[in-house]
Amino acid sequence: MKTMQKGFTLIELMIVIAILGILAVIALPAYQDYTVRAKVTEAVEAAAPCKLGVSESYMTNAGVFPADEDAAGCSSVTSKWVASVGVANGVITVTTGTGLGRNGDADGKTIVFTPTAANAGGGVDWSCKSGTATMPAEFLPANCR
Repeated sequence: MKTMQKGFTLIELMIVIAILGILAVIALPAYQDYTVRAKVTEAVEAAAPCKLGVSESYMTNAGVFPADEDAAGCSSVTSKWVASVGVANGVITVTTGTGLGRNGDADGKTIVFTPTAANAGGGVDWSCKSGTATMPAEFLPANCR
């Protein structure tokens, strides 16, 4: 008389658990980095009003960058992940807040946006590849690395 096997054997269950464990070891750090990068992207986007203000000030003031955030028109830019945004002679410095995740590797770090004159028409190009930023490169957007 034949008996039909019902359910899984112990070895099959152990193999499935081992595969799930390996996937978890790979996926969790990648997800943590992804969430930190998303929060840093918010910090990069927080500089957008200041970029606009610095560009407008540069074009209307005969090629002179604004001295501070008040002159650029962006004096109170903060959010959950952005502690402060400052402007000094057109250079925008964004400082992140706390709680960005992954052992605080990105907490309280800075991202620096440096303006340069684009052409004779008064346009401004922005670069965030400055050596004065303290944000680890792994968390910066691709165009800032």
